[in-house]
Amino acid sequence: MENRKKVAFYTLGCKLNFSETSTIARNFNDEGFDRVDFEEVADIYVINTCSVTDNADKQFKQVVKKAMKLNDKAFVAAVGCYAQLKPEELAAVDGVDLVLGATEKFKITDYIHDLSKNDMGEVHSCEIAEADFYVGSYSIGDRTRAFLKVQDGCDYKCTYCTIPLARGISRSDALENVLKNAKEISAQNIREIVLTGVNIGDYGKGEFGNKKHEHTFLDLVQALDKVEGIERLRISSIEPNLLKNETIEFVSKSRTFVPHFHIPLQSGSNDILKLMKRRYLREVYIDRVNKIREVMPHACIGVDVIVGFPGETDEHFLETYHFLNDLDISYLHVFTYSERDNTEAVEMDGVIQANVRAKRSKMLRGLSVKKRRAFYESQLGTKRTVLFEGENKEGYIHGFTENYVKVKTPWNPELVNTLQEINLTKIDEDGSVRMEFVNKLAEA
Repeated sequence: MENRKKVAFYTLGCKLNFSETSTIARNFNDEGFDRVDFEEVADIYVINTCSVTDNADKQFKQVVKKAMKLNDKAFVAAVGCYAQLKPEELAAVDGVDLVLGATEKFKITDYIHDLSKNDMGEVHSCEIAEADFYVGSYSIGDRTRAFLKVQDGCDYKCTYCTIPLARGISRSDALENVLKNAKEISAQNIREIVLTGVNIGDYGKGEFGNKKHEHTFLDLVQALDKVEGIERLRISSIEPNLLKNETIEFVSKSRTFVPHFHIPLQSGSNDILKLMKRRYLREVYIDRVNKIREVMPHACIGVDVIVGFPGETDEHFLETYHFLNDLDISYLHVFTYSERDNTEAVEMDGVIQANVRAKRSKMLRGLSVKKRRAFYESQLGTKRTVLFEGENKEGYIHGFTENYVKVKTPWNPELVNTLQEINLTKIDEDGSVRMEFVNKLAEA
């Protein structure tokens, strides 16, 4: 009997990358490969790359080294955003045999004819203008939730961002296909689906290969809310100018969509927002937060923010800090600005020194801890529903409530991948929240 070849995957970057890695892995399975963990010896290692920050670029080389230590004869393939932006650079990394761009990655098995090591990585990378078709994806790795891709690419021209260069124009999955994928996911006993994409609020554009919107993001959430078998739906990052009041109101009354929003801000200074070529000013952001709080006072609101953008003076930074401090939000994802080739920002004056960027980042991370603590404290004494995850961490099982409060209770394998009604009781030293079961039988 012929031995089946083994393939392992490593994903850098966002939820969208995870959904695409999972789809590529299923393609390998269809071609007769067995998937193994990246920590195991494999015949092929596939690395799905990210290029949002320079740190992700450095991580790639470390992951290749790790693969080569496991099996120095293994075939190594690189796909993803960094592979599209700088294919020759990746191909030159010692150990890399194949580099595939934005359109080629979903046909990876077509490019693997034999598993011989190459002296130099072979590159197949299209012009990004050719990345104009849509490939649906969803991830299944963690038993409790799945990432469902609904949209790809971006037509925005933010001056710091390489994603349009790496992923092409904005385009969407057909609504019918999204619903089909959602049903497939829910049939596999997965409790929560997270909607993901590059700019999901732009959903509907390019749905059938044209630029006009056949459906809107509101149409999408309304249709998904009716799918039988789905217990929880969560919206990942969505631009403030595309998060409409009608969507917020629908989520507040929804059967399945949870009260959790992650809304990129990037700066609390209108001067910096203009330099970034963002499509809103801070006043729009305030309106969105106020609308959410009006209809869902208990909602969790996360914020992306960039520090150290060219031209960000101390006054601009303090404007952002005070803006966020005064805003009723729940946590921050803080990104330190890093220069990316082929962006407008890399040519801008007013470069911020690395030590100043680091100091500003530390200040906002501290603010995030304070904001999350205040949000958790506001939830103590309330009744919520928690979805428990599958890992035993030092004798505890963790999970997240519908409004994204992280909770813990002593390990019980029967709780894995179950939804339980709980009362939030107190905040633990590690920042997670202790709880009591509403139904005592749930502890059995």
